[in-house]
Amino acid sequence: MNDYLTILLRIFTILPLLLILTIYIMGKRSIGELPVFDFLIIIILGSVVGADIADPNINHMPTAFAVAVLAIFQFIMSTLIIKKRWFGRLASFEPTLIIQDGIFLVNNMRRIKYSIDEVLMMLREKDVFDFSIVQFGIIESNGKITVLKKPEEVPLKPSHMNIPGKSEDLPIVIVLEGKVDKNSIKLNNLTEEWAKETLRSNGYNNIKDIFIASYTKEKGLVVSTYNQNQNIRTIGH
Repeated sequence: MNDYLTILLRIFTILPLLLILTIYIMGKRSIGELPVFDFLIIIILGSVVGADIADPNINHMPTAFAVAVLAIFQFIMSTLIIKKRWFGRLASFEPTLIIQDGIFLVNNMRRIKYSIDEVLMMLREKDVFDFSIVQFGIIESNGKITVLKKPEEVPLKPSHMNIPGKSEDLPIVIVLEGKVDKNSIKLNNLTEEWAKETLRSNGYNNIKDIFIASYTKEKGLVVSTYNQNQNIRTIGH
């Protein structure tokens, strides 16, 4: 019983320490945006903390000390990477050009060990199904691809034709998972009665049938129901 109590107490002491160190010392980047060095630090932290929590026989204070030292070390390294470009090249990946004018730079791909299948998948995730339209494709330090399409493949924007752009209203969520979203309505200075009347006037009497409903002055009401066979998208004012 003492061992279980020890594990419980360690969880409640080490997790707040990890949270404080990772947010306020290591930064607020999401895990998907971490460079390789930061990712390695996270793995080491996980191993150290996991062993400490799972084994009551391990001394707890050295683990807390190790966590603090790792976080401070990462902070120092990150500062050096920012201030000293030459050090950054040694400690992390530099952006690598792998596509230029619709042509794959095979040697660059081999150097960073990316296969053609991986690159094609990443392009599809960017809604690029034809690599020939890519002017520049760059693998960033976090492993993701950045794509710049050829000028003739970029869709026209109003600014290209000297047409003033028009801002759009942020959709107001009226119903979420069968319930009126009171917080969203209140933030927009609206009432629950207004929301229900808007739904009724568009033929939606039973709120529980609605998965999500949003409203804008320009588009009106947009509704998605739980019944996928009869999924309805209504636009009306």
